[in-house]
Amino acid sequence: MEEQQQKSWFKRNWLWFVPTVGCGTLIILFFLGVGALIFGVTGMMSESTPAKYALDKASENPIVIEQIGTPLEVKGMVSGEINFSNNSGDADLVIPVAGPNGKARIRVVAEKVDGEWHYEKLYIVLKDNNQQVNLLDKSLEGI
Repeated sequence: MEEQQQKSWFKRNWLWFVPTVGCGTLIILFFLGVGALIFGVTGMMSESTPAKYALDKASENPIVIEQIGTPLEVKGMVSGEINFSNNSGDADLVIPVAGPNGKARIRVVAEKVDGEWHYEKLYIVLKDNNQQVNLLDKSLEGI
C-alpha cells in the first residue's frame, strides 16, 4: 500500500483565496484613498484664510468667550465650499468649534476680490441655546 500525501490547504483552495485577497486589497486601497482625499480637502478648508479669520473673530468675541470659553478649537469636519481662480474666489463654510464650556458652529461667507477677502456673513451659532452671535463689526468693513 502506497501512502498518498495530502495537498496543503493553499494548494486545495488557491482558486478562491487569491481572487478574494486581491479584490479585498483593492477595496481597502480604494477606501483609504477616498478617506485621504476627504481628509486633505477638509484640512485645506480649515487652514484657509476665511476659516482662520472666523476662528480668530470668534475667539475674541466676549459673548462667545462667556458661553463656550477659550481656547476655541475646530472639532469635526469643516463643510462647505471654497473656490479660487487667479486672485479672486469665494468661500461658504460651516466650521464646528468647541471650547471648555460648550460647542458651536461658525458660518462664514466671503468673497475674494483682487486678493482681498470681503466677508458677507460671519456669525456663530451656540449649540446650547441656538443663540446667533454676529462676528462682523460693520463699522470696520472696508478698512
